[in-house]
Order: sequence, then structure tokens, then C-alpha cells
Amino acid sequence: MALKILVIEDDQDILDILEYVLKDDGYEVISSLSSSIIADIESIQPDLILLDEWLKAEERGSELCRQLKTCPNTADIPVLILSAVNPIELVATEAMADGYIKKPFDIDELSRNVRRHMQVSES
Repeated sequence: MALKILVIEDDQDILDILEYVLKDDGYEVISSLSSSIIADIESIQPDLILLDEWLKAEERGSELCRQLKTCPNTADIPVLILSAVNPIELVATEAMADGYIKKPFDIDELSRNVRRHMQVSES
């Protein structure tokens, strides 16, 4: 069974690219333009979450990440923050994220980063 990635990104073009690349890498991808999908996280049971920092309606991915990481039911799910914000390293650390991906991203680097965090979650 393919490992499952939840992608939350408010830009449809970026979401389409992420979905294409991740599916091509062999992952099952659940994608959403809205953070409201977080309410279904326990039924989705993702192995990894890619979360955009700047979401619609003034929402921040870092705030959602912090909520996920402080909840016992979701704390172990690796979360990578996607953003062009500088310094993304600091944003990810403060959000308790497992890592980050800088936008614009290199597709090979994206794949390596996701693969590395998927291996950690399988151990």
C-alpha cells in the first residue's frame, strides 16, 4: 500500500504540481486548497503533511502545525512547511515542524526531502 501524503496549499497551480510530482514518486496524495481538511485528519491518517505557510483567510500553516504537534493523536505525523517566507527555518522551528521546503522549490529536492521524512516516519 502506498504511503499517504496530505497536501494543503491554497494556490491551485502549486497544488497541481505537488500532486503530480508526489503521485509520480509513488505516494497516495490527498490534496486540499483549504485547511478545513484538518478536521478529517484522523480518518485520512496521512504518513506526512505538506502545509503551506500562507493560507487563505489570514490562516498560517505554522499555527496549524503547532496545533497538530501539540495534539497527542497527530503529534507523530511529520509536517513540512512550504513557504517563500524568510527565514523559513525559523518559522518551521517555532511551529515545531519536522522540516521545511523553500518556495520556489526544486522538484528533485522536494522528492528527496519528502522521501527522507517518510523513511523517518516508517522507522
